[in-house]
Amino acid sequence: MTIQTTRLSDPAVRGFVTAVNAHDRDAFLALLAPDATMADDGADRDLAEWIDQEIFSSNGHMEVDNESNGGRALIARYRNDTWGEMRTRWDFTVDEQGRIARFETGQA
Repeated sequence: MTIQTTRLSDPAVRGFVTAVNAHDRDAFLALLAPDATMADDGADRDLAEWIDQEIFSSNGHMEVDNESNGGRALIARYRNDTWGEMRTRWDFTVDEQGRIARFETGQA
């Protein structure tokens, strides 16, 4: 069963999912710490390049099925125009200012 985005526990993660689904790059970038990093399937990637390819230029969309770790770990059905839909895991590190310092994703 899908969790409504507005019911996600962690404010930064809720904002992340909202920005992805709204295709709002400015809102997305505002959620990230200045030196934010990310990894996909265990490999560190260039954040700007990855979000452009996997989210914003390919109509990325997340439907969250499960959250844990206080809302900072998600299982979601993620789809985009490049890869179609897949079951993915997302783990977030949120800094003291409430911004996302790191996220890791991959197939679940």
